[in-house]
Amino acid sequence: MSTTSAPFGLVPAFHPSGTLRPAVYSIATGYATGILANQPVKLHTDGTIQAAAVGDRFIGTFQGVTYTGTDGVQRFSNQWTASTAGTNIQATVSLDPSIIYNIQANATMAVSTIGGQYDFTAASGSTTTGLSTQMLDVASVAANASLQVVGLTPGPDNAWGDAYPIVQVRISEHQMVADVAQF
Repeated sequence: MSTTSAPFGLVPAFHPSGTLRPAVYSIATGYATGILANQPVKLHTDGTIQAAAVGDRFIGTFQGVTYTGTDGVQRFSNQWTASTAGTNIQATVSLDPSIIYNIQANATMAVSTIGGQYDFTAASGSTTTGLSTQMLDVASVAANASLQVVGLTPGPDNAWGDAYPIVQVRISEHQMVADVAQF
C-alpha cells in the first residue's frame, strides 16, 4: 500500500481514551465550498464549520452531514455539496485535539521525522465517493505546521522509507488549543 499513492484524507484512527466522540456543528445553508469526508474543517466566526485551507488552524475532520433539503426530505451524506440549501444542517466532526489520525504522505519519510510538523496538501477528492484525497505534504516541514507526526501506522507493506508511507499524526495547530511545539 505505501508504495502506491492512494490517499484517503485525514482519517481518525484512535483516541488515547479508547473512544472517538464526534461533535456536531452546523454548516451555513448555501455554503459555496464542497467538503469531503476526512477533510480538515475549521470554525467560522458565525459558529458554523467550513473547509480548512492549507495553513489554517482547524478543529478536526468532516465525517458527514444530515440536513433537510428544500423539498422537505431529510438526507445523509458523507460530503457537503457546494451551495446546498437546507435546514437543520448537522455536520459530524472529529473534534477532540487528542485524536490520532492516519494520513498518507506524498513522499518518502524516515523514522527521524517523528515529532516533525507538516501541512496537508490542498483540498482534493472525489465527489463520486465523497472522500478526500488530501495527503501529508512532506515538503512543507516547518517549526509550526498543521500536523505533527507521532509514528508509522501499523500494517502490512507500510514502512519508513517507502514511497508513500501512511503515518499517524495529531493536530498541532488545533483551532481551540495553543500550538503544540515541535519536539
